[in-house]
Amino acid sequence: MPAAANANPAPLPVGFGCPALALDTGTVERGRSLALAIAADVQRFALQHSTVAIERTVLRLCGVAGATLDGVPLANVVVDQLHAAGLLREGTAGPFVAAMLATGFDALGLARAVAAGHVDLRVHAPTWHGRSDVANLGATLVQTGVKRILDQRARRLEGLHSQGMALQPLRYVIVATGNIHEDVVQARVAVRQGADVIAVIRSTGQSLLDYVPDGLTTEGYGGTFATQANFALMRAALDDEGARASRYIRLCNYASGLCMPEIACLGAFERLDMMLNDALYGILFRDINMQRTLCDQRVARRLSALAGHIINTGEDNYLTTADAVDAAHTVIASTLVNEALARSCGLQTWQLGLGHAMEIDPERPDALLFEIAQAALVRALFPDAPIKFMPPTKHMTGNVLRGHVQDTLFDLVGVLTGQSIQLLGMATEAMHTPHVHDRYFALEAANLVFGGGRALGTELQFTPGGRIEQRARATLDQAVALLDGMARAGLMAALQRGHFADIARALDGGRGLDGVFLRGERYWDPSEPAIDAALLDLGHGSAGGAA
Repeated sequence: MPAAANANPAPLPVGFGCPALALDTGTVERGRSLALAIAADVQRFALQHSTVAIERTVLRLCGVAGATLDGVPLANVVVDQLHAAGLLREGTAGPFVAAMLATGFDALGLARAVAAGHVDLRVHAPTWHGRSDVANLGATLVQTGVKRILDQRARRLEGLHSQGMALQPLRYVIVATGNIHEDVVQARVAVRQGADVIAVIRSTGQSLLDYVPDGLTTEGYGGTFATQANFALMRAALDDEGARASRYIRLCNYASGLCMPEIACLGAFERLDMMLNDALYGILFRDINMQRTLCDQRVARRLSALAGHIINTGEDNYLTTADAVDAAHTVIASTLVNEALARSCGLQTWQLGLGHAMEIDPERPDALLFEIAQAALVRALFPDAPIKFMPPTKHMTGNVLRGHVQDTLFDLVGVLTGQSIQLLGMATEAMHTPHVHDRYFALEAANLVFGGGRALGTELQFTPGGRIEQRARATLDQAVALLDGMARAGLMAALQRGHFADIARALDGGRGLDGVFLRGERYWDPSEPAIDAALLDLGHGSAGGAA
């Protein structure tokens, strides 16, 4: 392992200042204790099951890549052959590695042979149990994939140390043209305008595809397809611009949907720095089956822990379907659950980009006071985490002058309360995908507010017992009460009851349930011990591996 990969990267210098918020420590501790119990229940379920996406991820770690001439990913071809035959309960790795030994193919060659109909993995399903040659080759294959991820983690550290890091809040902007080549052009311009993080928005509906498209893509609606080739092209462009700007530029994409663990793996291979990865988002907003998502998120987050990704969670979305004042406590409850789930997968504090948003109706009396209370509460609960603050969207009207004011107030709240990652709002929100000049105005305004207000959080104080403190405490109390009920009934029951975002989902409903299966007694995934060992070597503590 490269020496740099074993260092604690601490990639964001968290906490430049937020006025102190007096919270009851007993209430905070109870909330965390309840969240840990909820996460432990989810972890037990996930360790008893696997999914087709997890099995495809194992193959990708073993070196399977590419697609057939018809565009079907080879990882899908292999897993689907076993799944259709009802032979997946013991995992894909056993029959696949046994077939490699029998045929002499390497991993990629065997996948191609399966796709061409020259090899039938069903023949090898009974032949691998208890064989040391299968176990040894499987361990060697996945170790190659793990090393590739660790090498990229080391390269990121080298870039952060040699090129330097921007001050908080990091200025995070999106590109979303649908054409990766045009995305690259817009991303380069955004970096030259001052952006610190480039997020490539994913094409509408990709989260519902049960495969990862292959190659460079030039057609997408509302965003650009997440593919390994697209990741690599954008990473190279940002490395080039970062060298010119003398600061490391972070790249973000989405590890969510039906291919959540696969995309986390591909993002790790190509040195993405942030992955939007939430345990509940796909369930609530894409109607993906909860059993599928809760299994997939565990593997995705273990890979992000290994890669040194900062994950961004999606609690901000709750406030687009529920009232931002009345439902504020659901955001807090969810961030505590997401924190506990992430820790059970080996993610460290510096990787927890827990999300929240400024979504209160700006015409509501004292709206700004409530927004400050919520932002300060999130920062107080997670003082060392790289909190991600999302801009107003629900109450943007199309009036660009009013929108610019709303976004500027958002920037002010962010710098006052010590947020770490600030997704800059666009005055043209709800009108169109941002143009180059839209980002320029957003970055210019953010630079003025961040530069002029950076010390506010260390100079100002909240009135003890005042309305901001009262609001924060009341929200925390409500969140803990919600967690108490969830700990007794379980997270899946809470999702069925619609506790988050005012959206209820069925245990056996949604997309992807047919891709979930109970592990057999002889289930084998050689990547689990390899990732466990690497995470422990990195000092990540509990790795969330197999029991």
